[in-house]
Amino acid sequence: MRKCLFLRCQRDHAPAAFRSPSCGGRVDSVGQYELGRTDLDTYDAILVSMLADQHSLIDQTPRLEAFLDRGGTLVLNGHMAYPPVAGLRPFVPQTGRGTEALTIHRLADHPVFDGVDGADLTYRRGVAGFYGRGHNPAPDGAIALNGIGPDRDPLDWVWQRPAGGTVFMHGGLDVWAYAADPTSAARMAPQLVDWLTAA
Repeated sequence: MRKCLFLRCQRDHAPAAFRSPSCGGRVDSVGQYELGRTDLDTYDAILVSMLADQHSLIDQTPRLEAFLDRGGTLVLNGHMAYPPVAGLRPFVPQTGRGTEALTIHRLADHPVFDGVDGADLTYRRGVAGFYGRGHNPAPDGAIALNGIGPDRDPLDWVWQRPAGGTVFMHGGLDVWAYAADPTSAARMAPQLVDWLTAA
């Protein structure tokens, strides 16, 4: 069975989304500061929260890049101030104001977002901006999946690295934070795990 590794930022367990029956035991978790002592050869994907200690991740760049080089997938959330992998660039905040600057636009189909309404990403509990307030610029060759604002800046993208492996980037609140929402956005967490563990 293909497996994912979630890096915990806190002492508690992985998010409930990854402990649910829909994830079927496909996600293990380890404290972020234990990453250097963790055997990554048994995992196909690493999931990183927006709350991760980015300085600590930089210390793990050689291991993360080796993981990618062998064909792994790295899922990153949040505002990249210190990108942990070569080819990634720091977060760019939205400059516009109002709802238009925070509106989410589907740019390309992807299994993680199947059946997810853009309005459910733009608004959460009636407020715009939870899903994203800027973007981490996509590398050359990346496929933009969801854009933000009138310029449709790439908020969500997937990149097949030339050296190997895949980076899935979301420049905002963890996609699994929506798992209990009463909207179509709840589909993202289980669909992410399905995509990462598909044979």
